[in-house]
Amino acid sequence: MPHAPVPPPRRANAKRMRKALTDAELKLWNELRAHRLMGLGFRRQLPIAGYIVDFACPSHRLIVELDGSQHANELAADYDSVRTRRLQTAGWTVIRFWNDDVLRDIDNVCLHILATIGRRKP
Repeated sequence: MPHAPVPPPRRANAKRMRKALTDAELKLWNELRAHRLMGLGFRRQLPIAGYIVDFACPSHRLIVELDGSQHANELAADYDSVRTRRLQTAGWTVIRFWNDDVLRDIDNVCLHILATIGRRKP
């Protein structure tokens, strides 16, 4: 599948975000990077369908999003729903975790990612 063009400002924003990880993003990235999670290839802060997603496994079309407390308000939740539907329409599965889940229970987060991939065919 060919890549969609990414506008330079969005590409620059993704690059900046890759350098400024939250504690939860860093903890999950340390589990995902370099094919550490069952040999799966993940990328971080990847532009997809007009959005920059936290983590993506392109071979399985899986997106992993980490949400902080700012995502709990109604406006943010509505935006996240629209965003998720758009990414799903583009053929991706989106799973979300609260930052706190990653920080407190990384093992179960990784198990959930693997279970989700197990339910999808590459």
